[in-house]
Amino acid sequence: MAQAVEKSVVEREVALARQRTTRWSQTLGPWVPWLLIGGFAAWSAVARTDQFVVGVIVGSLYGLAAVGLTLIYGIARVSHFAHGDVMMFAAYLAFFALTGAVVGSQTGDVVFPFHLGQLPGATEPIWRFSFGYGLVLAILIGATLAVPVLLAIDRFVYQPLLRRGSSTAILAVASLGVAISMRGVMLLIWGPTGRRYVGGIRTTVDIPGLPRIVADQFFIMLAAGVLATAAYVVLYRTRLGTAMRAMADNADLARASGIDIAATRRWTWVVGGGLTAAAGCLLALQSQLSPELGFILLLPIFASAILGGIGSPHGAFLGGLIVGVVGEVAVGLGVISPGYKMAVIFVMLIAVILLRPRGLLGAQS
Repeated sequence: MAQAVEKSVVEREVALARQRTTRWSQTLGPWVPWLLIGGFAAWSAVARTDQFVVGVIVGSLYGLAAVGLTLIYGIARVSHFAHGDVMMFAAYLAFFALTGAVVGSQTGDVVFPFHLGQLPGATEPIWRFSFGYGLVLAILIGATLAVPVLLAIDRFVYQPLLRRGSSTAILAVASLGVAISMRGVMLLIWGPTGRRYVGGIRTTVDIPGLPRIVADQFFIMLAAGVLATAAYVVLYRTRLGTAMRAMADNADLARASGIDIAATRRWTWVVGGGLTAAAGCLLALQSQLSPELGFILLLPIFASAILGGIGSPHGAFLGGLIVGVVGEVAVGLGVISPGYKMAVIFVMLIAVILLRPRGLLGAQS
């Protein structure tokens, strides 16, 4: 009898201990990632300023593309694995608009007679940038031309599969086919050799307390910030944004409420695709154009969207900044080679989603 009572007391104490542990984990668990990320950001900004600045620049582009990705997935319900290739395709369209160059023969490119580089003063550098107003117009043209391509892909590839009730796996494989096809088109038209919008040495700018920053990177950060802000305004301050968010929550209920589902879906591709295309053009300005770069970009973009929280545009942008900074600082420490950058990013991603399964700013269940 005494043993039974003692066993009951022990079991009750164990149950109470488990309840206390669960309560503490529920209270502190969601804040642990924020504390770790905030501490890491503060430390890297002071101790690894060079890598931190580069990480913010690259991360802003990851974030911009991740915003487009999370919109397309959350509203159109498509795992768009051609996302990175769309970025590069838009960048090449901008390159063509600026230079008119395509692959010709072994002796050199074929240059079309009409391109933006022929406009008066189009290639004259603005301020300390390496480019003139011609490149700004080319980026706008490249992003604009990429949107009809995305609409056509959705109309003739994704929508027929969705109407047939295809699974997520089938849609994913179809998007991989789209990615490979786009990469083949880029290789056919512009070749495998890396290209740049503007050649030559780029001017740097000295800012007290910061490393020397290439002037073009100011334009990249400014453009990414403006576009991300514009996306936020569209999503949370317009009727279109209300319709998009309603469709993301419950498409059937949105349809019953009188929302034009087909039109909202098209606008989702316009907004998300435009952000993605612009991010590709800006990334090409940061580095260079390469048909294979799109596939390399796919992993950090998906990591950014998942880290921030699928369905959360501002979370996706924040996730991009975190991915960019963590990757650059990890390599800058000299402990690992650049080839393991993505491994570090995904270890961090796994650690975060174990504590916050829906991401940093995703809706918690």
